[in-house]
Amino acid sequence: MSAAAVLSVVGLHAGYGAGEDILHGVSVEVGRGTIVAVIGPNGSGKSTLLKAIYGLAKVRRGRVTMRDAAGKAVDLVGMRPNRITALGVNMVPQLANVFPELSVRENLEIGLLPIRRRRGFDEQLAKVLDTLPLLRPMLGKRAATLSGGQRQMLAVGRALMSDPGLLILDEPSAGLAPMVQDEVFARIRAVNALGVSVLMVEQRARQCLAIADYGYVLEQGRNRLEGPAETMLDDPEVVRLYLGGGGRRAAIREPGATA
Repeated sequence: MSAAAVLSVVGLHAGYGAGEDILHGVSVEVGRGTIVAVIGPNGSGKSTLLKAIYGLAKVRRGRVTMRDAAGKAVDLVGMRPNRITALGVNMVPQLANVFPELSVRENLEIGLLPIRRRRGFDEQLAKVLDTLPLLRPMLGKRAATLSGGQRQMLAVGRALMSDPGLLILDEPSAGLAPMVQDEVFARIRAVNALGVSVLMVEQRARQCLAIADYGYVLEQGRNRLEGPAETMLDDPEVVRLYLGGGGRRAAIREPGATA
């Protein structure tokens, strides 16, 4: 694990229950304070990667290591999600990511439970509302009454209540109108500006890479390509296979290649 990394995944083989592996030796790294994008076709193992990191899929081989607030490397394999959250990593799943019958404020209060930090709620709430201001006038509303985009922002806000150093996002723009997608990506950048590292899976690869620092392409549960996000946007192979349209040649590292 490099000194600059907040998360390191090396040679990960993972799946669900007794079934076959979905990931076959996947490796990714998230630098402190960066946004890392994971793209690829449906069925490539992107969401399974996130779930394996967060203790929701079975890791059969490989390492998942994070640096805690003190800079100590901690092995996450075998940990339950609530323990991982307490260490400073939180995840926003694509589906079922809010409690619909609770108010917006109650959803945000629940965000503190994994770290058992009931003191300081008002301070943390103010910080989250400064980053996600559209939630402020909705605090008393039931989450079930919110639009899709508002629910997504609430899910992000609830995760931020635990004050994570790393935020994991699974398809944050899924099912949203284009204008709402733009707002979601803008808010993700605002979260990152607070110093929160972000690992994000997205089907909207171009928009995802546009806000990212580094990108990985997964294919059939394996690393296919990786490189700085800006150069991936112009790489002909990435453009042809995953983005559509034309682009100029740029250098993308094959997995295992030296920089």
